[in-house]
Amino acid sequence: MSTTPQHLQYVLRLADSALILGQRNAEWTGHGPVLEEDIALSNMSLDLIGQARLLYQHAAELEKTLTGNTRTEDDYAYFRAEREFANYTLVELPHYGPLAGTAHADNDYAVTIVRNFLFASLMAHLWTALTASSDAQLAAIAAKSIKETRYHLHHSREWLIRFGDGTDESHRRAQDALDYLLPYTREFFSADDVETVIADAGLGPKTADLEAAWSEDVREALDEATLTLPEPAKHVTTGKHGEHSEHMGYVLAEMQSIARQHPGATW
Repeated sequence: MSTTPQHLQYVLRLADSALILGQRNAEWTGHGPVLEEDIALSNMSLDLIGQARLLYQHAAELEKTLTGNTRTEDDYAYFRAEREFANYTLVELPHYGPLAGTAHADNDYAVTIVRNFLFASLMAHLWTALTASSDAQLAAIAAKSIKETRYHLHHSREWLIRFGDGTDESHRRAQDALDYLLPYTREFFSADDVETVIADAGLGPKTADLEAAWSEDVREALDEATLTLPEPAKHVTTGKHGEHSEHMGYVLAEMQSIARQHPGATW
């Protein structure tokens, strides 16, 4: 199997989305709505960051083969600039809606749950497909990650239904979160040259081929939660191409600050 730039880019996309969502969910540590959820979100963050670590280690091997450069997982996480990250825009958004802008606002657990549900619903299908990848290392990472992702999906789906089919207030918050976040999922399924090369090489699926199954899962959960599917949006975000929302810089500043202040430091 020959290594291509698209192969490296694809692995970094997977890693970056896992890392940034792990960083976002970790913001609930010590601030969860109840102790059990505080622990659950912390554990899921560790799962996502663990997935990112495996993927970054694999990316380092691919980059070494491709360019001769030697990099570590820390290099990818802490010493790349904003436009070098290729995560979905959805995962970098704060835990509150758009009206708060970049100002301080109270986190809304409904936003967290809806985002985790939409992302985990995708990754449950994507990791399953990647277990058959012609890249044996990526297939092994997928086999491990799918087990964790199924739990993430179960957790977020159960809470989505509780919120949607709960009180008037919880229903409103869940619907508002869904209306806010669902348009960002269009980026999941937007095709580009990277995915075309990956699919042609048997490394992974075109994500657009997973859209029908993902949509069916989402509709089924929303029906059970008595939530209304918003009208389709036209705009497609571009985080996976390095063009991010205004929130991404704040995430990276918090995540990278210590490593950049003390480069080369070890624990």
